[in-house]
Amino acid sequence: MNHSLAVYRGKRVLVTGHTGFKGPWLCLMLQELGAEVAGYSLAAESGSLFEALRLAPSIRHTEGDVRDYPALLHAVRDFAPEFVLHLAAQSLVRPSYDDPRETFGSNVGGSINLLEAVRQCESVRALVFITSDKAYLNREWTWGYRENDRLGGHDPYSASKAACEMVFAGYQSSFFEARAGFGAATARAGNVIGGGDWSKDRIVPDCIRALSAGQSIHLRNPQSTRPWQHVLESLSGYLLLGARLHAEPERHRGAWNFGPDDRDIRTVEDLTRRVIALWGTGTLTVDGADHSRREAGILHLNCEKAHRLLGWAPRWNFDRAVAETVGWYRDVASGQPAMDVTRRQVRQYLLEAPAEAPAVEPQPS
Repeated sequence: MNHSLAVYRGKRVLVTGHTGFKGPWLCLMLQELGAEVAGYSLAAESGSLFEALRLAPSIRHTEGDVRDYPALLHAVRDFAPEFVLHLAAQSLVRPSYDDPRETFGSNVGGSINLLEAVRQCESVRALVFITSDKAYLNREWTWGYRENDRLGGHDPYSASKAACEMVFAGYQSSFFEARAGFGAATARAGNVIGGGDWSKDRIVPDCIRALSAGQSIHLRNPQSTRPWQHVLESLSGYLLLGARLHAEPERHRGAWNFGPDDRDIRTVEDLTRRVIALWGTGTLTVDGADHSRREAGILHLNCEKAHRLLGWAPRWNFDRAVAETVGWYRDVASGQPAMDVTRRQVRQYLLEAPAEAPAVEPQPS
């Protein structure tokens, strides 16, 4: 285990959006690190990973909407966390076309409420504010976006995440930089996969639903490329960033990318065929693309900053990430408790981490 993560032992950590997909994995990871965890989020959907793990009794579980500022402020002040990891969001591109108002309200309005609540709570020493790789203005480049590249969005979801970055920057310069002993940063991860994701319009859940039903997997844009990574990869980056913000806030403020190695940038079809191979059976069908709803064709992150200044690097390559993901669904479908399967993967991931990944000082150009 990376020694930097030992800082979470005995600390109070608040996770917003803890009933989504990433949230339960993060809560379980924090519990393994010895943290006292609280969550603030909408009620879990029926059949969700949060319900399958039965996490509610083991954390301080609060159901609430980040758009409800008084309730959110009360929850933050009442728990008095030392760390806050903000994941709560409407996190899908295609539904953002159906209800852009809800997307902007949750993602931008909710983030403003979270930032204001943190500003009003003196116990918080580190804030990791998660946005998305889609916050970058997508130019269909074949090289990775760096943290100082232009932000923007061609769809409501991407635009909302770019707007969140702008709002964060305003709070950072106006309030947070002058706050002693406090560090805040944004984190932008690639496309995460992992067990327990049942969201609509996400490729892995769509694959598992089709395969389980003996149906063909339908693809809209098979040649679109994405920075696929296991959910634990992005979470390890968030946690390492939080630890470094806690220790050296001024040095680690700003924006950070967390994505896979270049060789693990694969197409949607590559991922689907790998899932089918691991499942042992299945077919795919290519549908006509829906050009009425623009989606990125090429998406790639440059993570050199996190490699050099945090000492962070991905541990599970594409094949391992897909194998662990499909293995999760197969094990749970065979009757193994979701908690056992998920905890086993979390512990294995933490055990495989280097004792301490050394950060490297930037060299003068």
